[in-house]
Amino acid sequence: MSPTSTTPTTHRLLAPQYLWTTIGSITLIFLGAFESLAVTTIMPTVSRELDGQALYSLAFSATLAASVIGMVVAGGWSDRRGPSGPLIASMAIFVVGLVLSGTAENMYVFIVGRFLQGLGSGATIVALYVVVARIYPPTLHPRMFGAFATAWVVPSLVGPPVAGVVADTVGWHWVFLGVGVIALVAAGAIVPALLHLRSVSNTAAAGSTWAVLWAIVVAAGVLAIGLGGENGGALAWPIVVVAFVVVVLAVRPLLPRGTLRVKRGLPATVILRGAVAAPFFATEVYLPYLLHEQYGLPSWLAGLILTVGAVSWATGSTLQGRLGERMSHSTTVRLGAAIVFLGIAVQLVTASLVLSPIVAAAGWLLAGGGMGLLFPRLSTLVLSMSDETDQGFNSAAMTIADSSASAVTIAFAGLVFTAFGAATGNGFVAALALTTVLALAAMPIAARVRTRAQAG
Repeated sequence: MSPTSTTPTTHRLLAPQYLWTTIGSITLIFLGAFESLAVTTIMPTVSRELDGQALYSLAFSATLAASVIGMVVAGGWSDRRGPSGPLIASMAIFVVGLVLSGTAENMYVFIVGRFLQGLGSGATIVALYVVVARIYPPTLHPRMFGAFATAWVVPSLVGPPVAGVVADTVGWHWVFLGVGVIALVAAGAIVPALLHLRSVSNTAAAGSTWAVLWAIVVAAGVLAIGLGGENGGALAWPIVVVAFVVVVLAVRPLLPRGTLRVKRGLPATVILRGAVAAPFFATEVYLPYLLHEQYGLPSWLAGLILTVGAVSWATGSTLQGRLGERMSHSTTVRLGAAIVFLGIAVQLVTASLVLSPIVAAAGWLLAGGGMGLLFPRLSTLVLSMSDETDQGFNSAAMTIADSSASAVTIAFAGLVFTAFGAATGNGFVAALALTTVLALAAMPIAARVRTRAQAG
């Protein structure tokens, strides 16, 4: 299992020494993504049965906020003691959250379960990144992160319909309880590999308490941004702006030095994750809405554009994994950022000129492919510029940049959408103009990404 081994069998994810670790890790990523999408499908039923319509949005925002805390805790813990402990703990917390939500008889218990799911899933992702760094050789990192990306987007194809069938037949409770059973099996597959990992000491451990406190502040800010952007009203803009300032100030200690200044190398790599994710996911929120409201497409057909993006994302992830070192990290990152911008710009042009939905679908095919090229290479780059004392911190920083930037952008897009006329052509054009400008701004950031050798 040595990451420095160079025998031929070490260049396959399913080589005997990696087989169960690969299967278990990918399954855990898949389950986290499946649960996120499945909950979106069944939440109307859950909120109705638990008489919790007033707490509908909190069931989502609480999960996102908790994930930020989980990321920071797992990152510091992994750097101090290795990823075994945090990964086992995060999987246990995730399963407990599933059980709580699956057996909830009121909305408050359900939301507590969702909070624990966010805490566990956020920590699991970061701990798994460190597992990849400690177990797999660097040549396999692009392929492994490509597999992670595929495992994250594939549930968009099967998650909603499967969740709907389960909810309509055996009940929505089993959407949570069933995933909990599978998560335990996946955990059993990866635990043997965790037992072989050695813990490492970290002289920077004393700052971990402060990091958790800053993470709580960031989580509270993200929660306020989400609720403020969704609820609207006269105080919406002030709430979101103040919360945004709080998030920026609090997130700074959780990122590598120089990240907010877009310093070349690791800082630029970390912030690029958020700079690209934010406009992509904010655009994704409005595409089905646009096709349904402005083009009159039925909901199932309008939602099909998200499937197009998911398939192309998975394809791009697989492609960059197969290309490996034949296409440099820097080139792949720049190309991916450019393609994402182009795909989002097509959505703005489509909404502005009322072009055919086929044009929008073609553009989103591009955007998804660009994300597939970009995301796995960013994860690979972050690990290549980390060592055993900061792999967890840097992995957490990358995912925090992703989730925080996405939450902020979605909230601001919602405010712009409402200000220019919700459900009208102007509202859609304004929201997509915002995401297009942000996607354009990501391109010069991509140009500042460097490998460790280039940065040194």
